[in-house]
Amino acid sequence: MNLPRRLLAEGLGSAYLLAVVVGSGIMAERLAGGNVALALLANALATGAGLLALIFTFGGISGAHFNPAVSLSMAWRGQLPWADLPAYIAVQVAGAFAGVAGAHFMFGEPLFSASQHARAGLPLCWSEFVATFGLIGTIIGCMRSRPAATPYAVAAYITAAYWFTASTSFANPAVTLARAASDSFAGIRPFDAPAFIVAQLLGAAAATLVFGWLYGPAPSPTAMQGSTE
Repeated sequence: MNLPRRLLAEGLGSAYLLAVVVGSGIMAERLAGGNVALALLANALATGAGLLALIFTFGGISGAHFNPAVSLSMAWRGQLPWADLPAYIAVQVAGAFAGVAGAHFMFGEPLFSASQHARAGLPLCWSEFVATFGLIGTIIGCMRSRPAATPYAVAAYITAAYWFTASTSFANPAVTLARAASDSFAGIRPFDAPAFIVAQLLGAAAATLVFGWLYGPAPSPTAMQGSTE
């Protein structure tokens, strides 16, 4: 598949992913009557279901990364050309911000607003390391052992990680940046975003090393057929 088509797929997929994450967060917060657990459950289920649909929709075109950490891991393992990596990251970030704006517009919110949702501290950063390590490990492991199950495994992992991590599992630098522009249930203070991104990149690097050693070299330079949040 040529690069422009792959980039459009990554941009559209990233936009819809953020529309799902932020839009479902706004809807859940409005309908949950102050019950944070119920709002988180709704947000997690919507994100997992939306992610599954997006991976199936765009996986055959771009690999359905929607995540700079995934693209970096794939490039490191020879499954994405390094020359394509900057463009992948650029459209993922741009698409993520477009998705936030689209979700806000649907709910009558300002297109962008700096989040006031504090997500700071070492436990939450460690949570992002753990979440991203598990995400990359799931992708590498499933692509080598059960490729057809990868979309289901990734969506299930992200749904679970909303609940077993203290940070509610962003696990995606593009998502983190875009959610800093959403003063909603799904947001993160811009001040807290850099630490999350560093933890995510470290988690992705560690998982690429560990699971790369477990499974050995990637069998071909083709782009991955599954993704993330």
